[in-house]
Amino acid sequence: MGRPMKKSGGSSFKFSSGRSRKPRRSSQTHNGAPDFLAPELRPTPNPLPNPAPKSSVADRRAQLKRNKSQGTSSKGFLAFLPKFGKKRSTKVSTKVAPRSEPVGARVVEFPKKPQRPNLEELRSKRRERAPRKHALFSPPDNPIRIPRPRNRSQAAFLSVVRLLILGVGLAVISGTILSIWDPTTHLTARANAPSAEADTPAVAQEDPNPLPLGQELASLKTQIQTLITQNAKLSPSVMLVDLDSHAYVDFNAEEARAAASTIKLPILIAFFQDVDQGKIQLDQPIVMRKDLVASESGEMQYQPIGSKFSAIQTVTNMITVSDNTATNMLIDLLGGYDALNQRFQSWGLTGTMVHSPLPDIQGTNMTTAKDMGMVMSLLSRGKLMSFKSRDRVLDIMRRVENNSLLPQGLGEGATISHKTGTIGTMLGDVGLVDTVMGRRYVAAVLVKRPRDDERANSLIQQISKLSYQAFNQQTPSVAAPPIGKNVPKDESLGRSRIAQP
Repeated sequence: MGRPMKKSGGSSFKFSSGRSRKPRRSSQTHNGAPDFLAPELRPTPNPLPNPAPKSSVADRRAQLKRNKSQGTSSKGFLAFLPKFGKKRSTKVSTKVAPRSEPVGARVVEFPKKPQRPNLEELRSKRRERAPRKHALFSPPDNPIRIPRPRNRSQAAFLSVVRLLILGVGLAVISGTILSIWDPTTHLTARANAPSAEADTPAVAQEDPNPLPLGQELASLKTQIQTLITQNAKLSPSVMLVDLDSHAYVDFNAEEARAAASTIKLPILIAFFQDVDQGKIQLDQPIVMRKDLVASESGEMQYQPIGSKFSAIQTVTNMITVSDNTATNMLIDLLGGYDALNQRFQSWGLTGTMVHSPLPDIQGTNMTTAKDMGMVMSLLSRGKLMSFKSRDRVLDIMRRVENNSLLPQGLGEGATISHKTGTIGTMLGDVGLVDTVMGRRYVAAVLVKRPRDDERANSLIQQISKLSYQAFNQQTPSVAAPPIGKNVPKDESLGRSRIAQP
């Protein structure tokens, strides 16, 4: 089998079929004791077991055949790999073959993958991990089992229903809160309640006595006549009426005078009558045409042709700054001269007529002091329009910029809603005055004068001062019963809260 070799001593030996073992270099003996120990200190050697008999080549081949027939393979270092196709086992074979036989392969089988727990097992584990509920602070479990959606469509439908219910609930809560805090409900309830200031019909009511008059104040009339005598070249027309006692002063009040810009006062009232009837909206745009543009007073004439102005802006400019262009636009909007004249006649204004567009330098538009006083009396009592529109009219008239005539004769604390009128041959002012003592009277003064005579300004101021002193001290007991039919018992109900001081 093996090739003979020679040793240093000349003897020879042969290799066996088994592995040759090299002697271990160590200072220890076979029993583990070092050589340098004394004999009495060395441990007693144990007898070695009989070595296993050496196997021959035939025995080795027979063992390989037996292993192959049994399915056991000994292929060197690959013998430990698992065999595919067979069920793995979690146990590891540790059986060692006897020394006479080759060591068998160690079969390593991987553990099985644990099965995934079902839903009930997960819920039970979650309940075990959940903290224990306290009976006092946790609500009891719902005994009613709520069905759960089985697919996505049912889940989406359930979500939509829940959101719808939530939205309805929020809307109900929000509406309740707003109804509690909304002040319009109180205003609506107050408006629906019967009130002395309920809106009257927009159409002017026919009054058999539109300007109730009582006893004439002779002393005041004498003082005014004295002033007129001192200004012989001036021809005034004066109408003064106390709306509480109906005491009055009439000095040529029915003589016709050129109206100038005082004609804008009845136009203003006609405008708000149409507002009450729904024919005109306050935010309604009005186009400025070329044929309506007027010179003299006002700033709208400088705007481009075709400009649009709201109705409330136009009527405000007509009164506050006496804009002539705005006046012509409103005359056109209200139907023209004939329509306005018929309306003035229905109010009882027998001497008021509009014939020409503004500025009417020639003075063709006519009126009387009595007609102007009548208009202010009807306005104060709410006979021509609703009380809401009446208050708006008086507010606009309080913002007139020209305060050089009647306002100059008033005492401190008094208020006035008025409209002036000026052309070369006429100067006038018509107003509703509230005294500091809470009394109200009408003053209408129209003065015919030489062209641009400044003495007319002074005369109107002095008449205003005398009338204010008289009516501010006047008591209701001084006046006699009014002429004509009886007057309503409480005329103060028609007073404007805006015009009072």
